[in-house]
Amino acid sequence: MHVNRATARAFANIAFIKYWGNRDNKLRLPVNGSLSMNLAGLYTETMVRWDSRLQSDTLVLNQRAATEDARKRVAEHLDVLRARLGLVGYAAVESHNNFPMGAGIASSAAAFAALTVAAVGAAGMELSERELTTLARLGSGSASRSVPAGFVEWYAGDTHEDSYAESFAAPEYWDLVDVIAVVSAEHKAVVSARGHQSANTSELQVARVGGAAARLTACKESVLNRDFMAFADVVEHDSNLMHAVMMTSRPPLFYWLPATLTIMGAVRDWRAEGLQVCYTLDAGPNVHCLCMSNHAPEVESRLRATPGVEAVLVAGAGGAAQVITSAN
Repeated sequence: MHVNRATARAFANIAFIKYWGNRDNKLRLPVNGSLSMNLAGLYTETMVRWDSRLQSDTLVLNQRAATEDARKRVAEHLDVLRARLGLVGYAAVESHNNFPMGAGIASSAAAFAALTVAAVGAAGMELSERELTTLARLGSGSASRSVPAGFVEWYAGDTHEDSYAESFAAPEYWDLVDVIAVVSAEHKAVVSARGHQSANTSELQVARVGGAAARLTACKESVLNRDFMAFADVVEHDSNLMHAVMMTSRPPLFYWLPATLTIMGAVRDWRAEGLQVCYTLDAGPNVHCLCMSNHAPEVESRLRATPGVEAVLVAGAGGAAQVITSAN
């Protein structure tokens, strides 16, 4: 095999309608469809070099040798890609993000989207965007949503091929901004993959899943109609439902910190005052404050003045995952 390399960039995404729990843990087929927005400027860049001289897959993460657990997870995904691409031999992978990892800002989504796109590019092959989303999903479910651009729907599907993601609105369609209050940049103690496997131990999961399709329809309509108040209502409700499931799973998952609750309450007060802002949280303590772009500076200012907020990140809607450099 020739030495072939490619570097891909993929953006993190924030889910409006959440993915939590699988019908099939191996294929990562979700129990319900979900909606999200890619986050411009919050990205992972990953270089993959297929090299027949290597004795095993290697991983450098943020300029350091990765842990063996991280390397094995990447190697398992590369096994899937090797099988699909008809490759033998190993790969050297170097990846870095410009935002905190493992803290509820979809670092695994961006990472596995970038890994998938880079690995395919480095093999000198082209696959459809739909297939790229299904392959990325096998590494991290939400990675499927980081492949297409802008506002994205991930279909639950019944098979590997049918559980894919696609854009339903371009990044510029709606001037929505995510102002992220980072209350802890520490890597969470329980990774999302384990939480997905314990979701069904909560009696509330059946109710959450039962209403998910209706919430997804309402949320999608609110985006397409650019109706912020309708959007805020369904997005906060869906986030609260997911965290209620986490808290009532066995063992329970408590991701919120005191500052998390403070911000959630403040956001609702700010909206009552007229600021177009709502909150949503992924599996972590950090609060995504979604707002219209003309309100973003005020939201950012208020968050920076809130005790317990370590940093604030601001991102509009981002584009698709893509190869940014390649070489033979």
